[in-house]
Amino acid sequence: MSSRVAFTILVALVATQRLWEVRRSACHEAALRAAGGREHAPEQMPWMRAIHAGWLASMIVEVWALDRVAPTWLAALAFVVFLAGQALRIAAMRALGPRWTVKVITVPGEVAISHGVLAHVRHPNYLGVVLEIAALPLVHGAWLTSIVFSIANAILLRARIRAEEAALRADASYETVHRDRPRFIPGAHA
Repeated sequence: MSSRVAFTILVALVATQRLWEVRRSACHEAALRAAGGREHAPEQMPWMRAIHAGWLASMIVEVWALDRVAPTWLAALAFVVFLAGQALRIAAMRALGPRWTVKVITVPGEVAISHGVLAHVRHPNYLGVVLEIAALPLVHGAWLTSIVFSIANAILLRARIRAEEAALRADASYETVHRDRPRFIPGAHA
């Protein structure tokens, strides 16, 4: 099996994982809405879908059309960073449990979650996504996809984090619970 085929299979597995997460999110969303949950910043969802779908497709196109190949050291490093991103996202989903969704949904009066990885950083899921978007394309040398989609994701996350934190401040004890926690890097000043 060629490295391009193996990389395409890896990307297909990530796409399958994302689709499973969207289904899981929909179940959580239904339960949150039944409990009085409100969605915030719904206008961001089409952009999020476009960035993630475009990222998955773009790296495959770049690898095949431009015959990209990564040096072994870069491929190995990128894969480790990608796995770190996966671990952060999974840890965030575990900590949030049934309150994890791909949409920003809050239930007024709920206490902000502060256990698991959320005891150390406010946005481990987004940090994980940042690492994944930058690293996965580099596993096979798709540096253009890595750069373009990292920039697009940064622009989206800037708006998304602002909207999410405003919603959590309005509907939960977010400010009290997470005031001294850094957004992304443990030990960094909040």
